[in-house]
Amino acid sequence: MPRILLIDDHAMVREGFRRLLEEADGFEVVAEAGTPSDALAAVREHQPDLALVDLSLGCETSGLVLLLQLHESYPQTRCVVLSMHDDPGLVVRALERGAAGYFSKAVAAEELIEGLRRVMNGDRVLSTDLAPPRADGEASALTQRERETLRGLLSGLPPKVVAAALGISDKTLYRHRANLMEKLGARHPGELARIARERGLLVDTD
Repeated sequence: MPRILLIDDHAMVREGFRRLLEEADGFEVVAEAGTPSDALAAVREHQPDLALVDLSLGCETSGLVLLLQLHESYPQTRCVVLSMHDDPGLVVRALERGAAGYFSKAVAAEELIEGLRRVMNGDRVLSTDLAPPRADGEASALTQRERETLRGLLSGLPPKVVAAALGISDKTLYRHRANLMEKLGARHPGELARIARERGLLVDTD
């Protein structure tokens, strides 16, 4: 019977998935975690077969960073993403960091249960409501230059200093910021930091 760790920063969400899994045949929830540090501790203690990972953990370390840590340190634990985000570029990043599956939280319960069984059989599974990710990433993925600009914008340094470091004018920096907001779906500059953290956009892919 697969032993499962639930990783989500909302206790009510974890409770809902716990009930779903406990009502299905062949699954045992052995632990829950609301933060990356708690998740790593739970994996060390319980050695689960499967970890269900949310990408928005409400802290500085995104679920994408946690995925990579789990994949590198505990390869025996298969990781499956359960997220409200269905951006194809984010799906690609999760798979690159070792996810064995990716399901949106809107997926039907029957599909999720069947998908988890397939993951335990060695398949890589995406929920049917996700657009197939392209091998080279999607347009929503940032270029290296855009990544550098985003890091500068979120560094806390004065705009003039950031612009000078990038070799551009203040006006160009603000134009790049507007373009990044449109590309990432940020409604205001303050949302850039949250979106960058949740999507792991400041994590190098190399």
